[in-house]
Amino acid sequence: MNFLGHLYFSGTDKELMLANLFGDFVRGSQHGHFPEVIQQGIKLHRSIDFYIDNHPLVKELKYDLMSELPKVGPVAVDLFFDHLLARNWADFHPTAYTSFLNDFYEHETDFQDHYPKEFIEFMHKLRTHQWMNHYPTKYGLMKSCEGVAKRISFETKLPTAHLVFDQMEGQIEEVFHRFMSDAKSEFLSQ
Repeated sequence: MNFLGHLYFSGTDKELMLANLFGDFVRGSQHGHFPEVIQQGIKLHRSIDFYIDNHPLVKELKYDLMSELPKVGPVAVDLFFDHLLARNWADFHPTAYTSFLNDFYEHETDFQDHYPKEFIEFMHKLRTHQWMNHYPTKYGLMKSCEGVAKRISFETKLPTAHLVFDQMEGQIEEVFHRFMSDAKSEFLSQ
């Protein structure tokens, strides 16, 4: 899952949500110097990534995407699942989608000084441009695919992944719903 999935599986704790997103910026296992909530967010981020990467149905879907999206099928699945989570938000969360995002955007962290400049700049862009607000639309999916493709160091078919989504939407949506059912039990029932 991409940004939205990581926020969703953080529950209602805004500090944990922020720290979960930060997990994408941390390499290696040396993160014990961070405050406890940031360490928890990093661990949660990695647990979510591990879970989706090893879910049998998701692995099968990634394999099915290999011919159309070589090397970037797993990235596309993350973007597809965020799109579907946003599109079906009311089925998963009691708070309206835009209200949920606005609450997150408005959160002022108590741990500002513990995050590196690169992450602070990323969060500023995320809040300013409100990328996730567009996730429920096909346009938002297309822009997400294009945006992530720009950060990949090699040429990919990711900018056209939204067209693959259109072709395989039924299969992708079925896997998404089955994955979400399993993942909710794994991460939200504790």
